[in-house]
Amino acid sequence: MPKKRFEKVYNQGITENIEIWLDRETGVNYLWRKDAYAGGLTPLLDKDGKPVVTWVSEK
Repeated sequence: MPKKRFEKVYNQGITENIEIWLDRETGVNYLWRKDAYAGGLTPLLDKDGKPVVTWVSEK
């Protein structure tokens, strides 16, 4: 079975939901925001405006 490319690493809220997803191939973190029937996805940025990258080890 192939490994999942994206992994949810953080979740906050129920109706107004914020999640952080990790792309296991690139290490880039994405912010997902959902409220009722609307939502949006964007790369999570650091204070310098660069994407937050998490080192991913192969298990």
